[in-house]
Amino acid sequence: MVGFSPHESIRLSKSEYAAAGAISGSLTRCVSQPLDVVKIRFQLQVEPIAKGHNSKYTSVGQAIFSIVREEGWRALWKGHIPAQVLSITHGTVQFSSFEIFTKTAWYFLPEKLTTSNWRPVTHTVCGSLSGCVAVFIVHPIDVMRTRLVAQGEPKIYTSLGDAYRKILMKEGVMGFYKGLIPSLMQIAPQRGLQFGFYSLFTGLWNKTKGVWFDSAPGYTESLLCGSSAGVASKFIVFPLDVAKKRLQVQGFESARQKFGVTQQYSGMASCLVQVARDQGLRGLYKGLTPGLLKSALMAGCNFSVYEEVCHLMAVLRARW
Repeated sequence: MVGFSPHESIRLSKSEYAAAGAISGSLTRCVSQPLDVVKIRFQLQVEPIAKGHNSKYTSVGQAIFSIVREEGWRALWKGHIPAQVLSITHGTVQFSSFEIFTKTAWYFLPEKLTTSNWRPVTHTVCGSLSGCVAVFIVHPIDVMRTRLVAQGEPKIYTSLGDAYRKILMKEGVMGFYKGLIPSLMQIAPQRGLQFGFYSLFTGLWNKTKGVWFDSAPGYTESLLCGSSAGVASKFIVFPLDVAKKRLQVQGFESARQKFGVTQQYSGMASCLVQVARDQGLRGLYKGLTPGLLKSALMAGCNFSVYEEVCHLMAVLRARW
């Protein structure tokens, strides 16, 4: 079961939880990267995601076909290496810190806040904290990944190392933390809600079967509950994700001339207000379809793979 439970017969170590998070993050990234590329391209496009507006991309299918035709099928995995570094690091930090936070909560919070009925609330708070810790550590990688995905041809950055050198030289250390505030404001509620919804959905699933709330879900249950948690949490915070991506490519306009209009924003609030004013509320949800598909896929895989790896480690421990 994701999160600390005093009723577990076998406890894994911090390094084992970290390893499970890393494996989960890596496998999930492999299958979700094309949707992430499409989502980022949609979020950065100022023109509407529709036909008749001189828009570069008009739908998910058209975007995939256009990217493959113009840049080759490998372009669907643009930025995959930094994305893998991002996912492995994020998964390691997020899940291991989440286990630590939930364990701490169990011993220090009032007893009623750690019972099954309040577990989703506790997991929401602990998920928010673990998400903030993870995003602060991996944000520089996320900035480089976003720029590698966002650039067209000819490329400004040829590799992760090249991106690191050029950003450091032209923009300084702070260039790696562009969009950090909206990232934290997005990740805190999203990760919190994701863990909270997952705890709620798995608990409700277990109750329909007449089993104890803390019972570890099977692979199918964790996949479906994780996917549902990913969709619900992503929809709520999606405008902040749009703002984050727009801010991360500030100063990178030369690589995006062929993609359409570019705009400048003074900060997160400025970005949200300007997008809403110029493009309406729909502009704040650009890339929502691939975003929700990606979030469902990633959250479902993340939780189910993490649960299975932890279960396998527990089984191996018992045999040893």
